[in-house]
Amino acid sequence: MSTVTLTIEGKSYELPTVEGTEKEKAIDIAKLRDLTGYVTLDTGYKNTGATKSTITFLDGENGILHYRGYPIEQLADKSNFVEVAYLLIYGALPTQAEYNRFVGMLAEETKLHDDVKKILDGFPKTAHPMGVLTAVISALTAFDPDSLNPHRPWAEVERTIVRLIAQMPVLIAWIYKKSIGEAYPNPKWDKGYVEDYSSYMFGSASGGYTINPVIIGALHKLLILHADHEQNCSTSTVRIVGSSDASLYSSIAAGVCALWGPLHGGANQEVLEMLEEIRKDGGDTKKYLDKARDKNDPFRLMGFGHRVYKNFDPRARIIKVACDEVLTELGVKDPILEIAKQLEQAALSDEYFVQRKLYPNVDFYSGIIYRALGIPVEFFTVMFAFGRLPGWISQWKELKDNKEPIGRPRQIYTGATNRDYVEISKR
Repeated sequence: MSTVTLTIEGKSYELPTVEGTEKEKAIDIAKLRDLTGYVTLDTGYKNTGATKSTITFLDGENGILHYRGYPIEQLADKSNFVEVAYLLIYGALPTQAEYNRFVGMLAEETKLHDDVKKILDGFPKTAHPMGVLTAVISALTAFDPDSLNPHRPWAEVERTIVRLIAQMPVLIAWIYKKSIGEAYPNPKWDKGYVEDYSSYMFGSASGGYTINPVIIGALHKLLILHADHEQNCSTSTVRIVGSSDASLYSSIAAGVCALWGPLHGGANQEVLEMLEEIRKDGGDTKKYLDKARDKNDPFRLMGFGHRVYKNFDPRARIIKVACDEVLTELGVKDPILEIAKQLEQAALSDEYFVQRKLYPNVDFYSGIIYRALGIPVEFFTVMFAFGRLPGWISQWKELKDNKEPIGRPRQIYTGATNRDYVEISKR
């Protein structure tokens, strides 16, 4: 085992190193405080590995994303969202028998309790759907009280996991129908997981919705691409909340809250808001590209570049194709989408953006697809949560399987030192 030597105040300490299966290297500082009295300071945890995980490998320098060892390109091209959810949660691609069993369990657990409608009715129509989603997922604990014990036998935990996955598309559709004043659709497993979701969302109570395979294919790809992304803000939130032995529902609700932020899952919403701003200003994309190049201008080109990927976001390459297919299939004529295409073409050819690797990312293209499908902007992040659900669940499950301790970061205190209390009349 290799080690590194740390010298503090003239004294040397040997710390072990760790190497992952993809040659990622880390210094194991688990005993640093006991040995030296020091802790590390890493604001934002940008250089801290909080866990060992077998779920997702991400190489931002080379634009690589793997789920359980499978390249995202293969999964998006050949698989479907249900199979990928199984892969993430169970650790391997299912056999036909395993897949059939999983689908059968999902079909059995699709129906939400009718009292959930009463909970939804308590929210105003104008409530942000992410806030409603968070509240209702947490409230689902009331309908599955045994889930408060995360150490139950696996068969019982599995049933809770399947129930949440099965009910998520119904819940999202109910939140949407509530927001537009339409009746809640009656859930049943009919044509398939994503197909039924599409029917719940876009169909009417009287039925008659026609499944479009191009749209369904794009939705499968979007959900697969969002399914997991290593230890990001919301995933880390799910793990640290789960480390307290909080229920699966509570942990996932916390993840939804973290995802809601505009610096995380809200990015695709910001893309459309930026495009709307450009449209209202006359649609001059050159003007806004010039503003993006100007270091003194506060304008930011949303949906370009990525915090992790230093090359082209591999998910963006995949979803760009699906985006083009959806726009062609639907024949959408929308000034917002025309502006988006102009920005895309400029950024892919303009030397300024190419040199800085400010390529369109997955948020840029996903926002365009959701807009073309008629999904309201405030529901974009809900769609992100829909896709991320199996990833969050797999991370929560891995935490429990590994018996990881409760998360408890340290800090460097920089406040006032010891002070004596003075009565209020003498201050």
